[in-house]
Amino acid sequence: MESLKELFRIGKGPSSSHTIAPQRAARRFLEMVSDPASFEVTLYGSLAATGKGHMTDVAIQEVLEPVAPVSIVWQSDIFLPFHPNGMRFTAKDGDGKVMKDWTVYSVGGGAISEGKDGKRNEAPSIYPMSYMTEIMRWCEKNGRGYWEYVGECEEPDIWDYLRECWTAMKECIERGLNTEGALPGPLKLPRKATTYFVKATGYKQNLQTRGLVFSYALATSEENASGGIVVTAPTCGASGVLPAVLYHLSKGHNFSDVRILHAMATAGLVGNIAKTNASISGAEVGCQGEVGVACAMAAAAACQLFGGSPSQIEYAAEMALEHHLGMTCDPICGLVQIPCIERNAFAAARALDSNIYASFSDGRHRVSYDHVVKVMNETGKNIPSLYKETSTGGLARDFNDFE
Repeated sequence: MESLKELFRIGKGPSSSHTIAPQRAARRFLEMVSDPASFEVTLYGSLAATGKGHMTDVAIQEVLEPVAPVSIVWQSDIFLPFHPNGMRFTAKDGDGKVMKDWTVYSVGGGAISEGKDGKRNEAPSIYPMSYMTEIMRWCEKNGRGYWEYVGECEEPDIWDYLRECWTAMKECIERGLNTEGALPGPLKLPRKATTYFVKATGYKQNLQTRGLVFSYALATSEENASGGIVVTAPTCGASGVLPAVLYHLSKGHNFSDVRILHAMATAGLVGNIAKTNASISGAEVGCQGEVGVACAMAAAAACQLFGGSPSQIEYAAEMALEHHLGMTCDPICGLVQIPCIERNAFAAARALDSNIYASFSDGRHRVSYDHVVKVMNETGKNIPSLYKETSTGGLARDFNDFE
């Protein structure tokens, strides 16, 4: 498995697959060419189908247009073999001759891959174990926690990096709570985070908890939908779940930043396992790989903060992902708004419930997190492409009902 630095990325929304990764690819392509006269970028499959709503063209043009003119070609009906999110960058000279041609894929969470030898991950593997069950056994054998396994495998600066991500998460929530108005795009969806936060403060404690965690998830997701700075956790589209849970627990229970960072490390490990053994790309496996994995990450983090054992933490993560199996990715207008924003709020609440449920148990259960990840991958392959970030099925198909 790769470093958690490859999972938690600070960048602009609204989509890690559609904005962060294409922009990274454009920057890398610039390093491959010298004095081009023009660029042509062809987007394929899901990347083309919802790229305009996700501002993929804008992300690419921001990098390439200062160097030379850019033309974007949309090929939503063509799916390249390696991944649904394919891109082809072409640089031409003044006579229109091709100088350089490069095909690359956005594989989820802002990561890119050339797909050579079927390899999805380009960063080096630094974790000798990549399954939750074997890591849990290591923890139990050595009397250690998941976050300590992260510390064993990562460079010492991982804690400084996670602190930077935690700061970005908090700032994003606070910006979202203090911003009102409509989100960009044809839906004219009004921001709700501020309203939910204000209303939550007026309820008794049991309802206030839910209202506050809803408001924090909405705040982040609305910032993401506006193209604001978020942290992929594991993606932009699911970036509201983990921050909402961590922010809520840090505020309500006075957990120190050190304990929050340790919980983030455990959450990152859970997300990394899904990314390595399945996928966190909505275009590949549906929203179960984005919001479902985000919920598992948040559930594990919460369970650790409340003193859960390694087996209870694994159970919380398993339960959170299991009950998102089969969730489709069907964004209306290709925007990360409906149903994406509400899904983040509901998943944050479900993560807290998964922690409570696991905490009542002794941690023993029949279905492992690793098995659910395997099933998620199989389920994702069986979901038709119209339900995987193409906006051609499900809720997206019925957009006329919202006009």
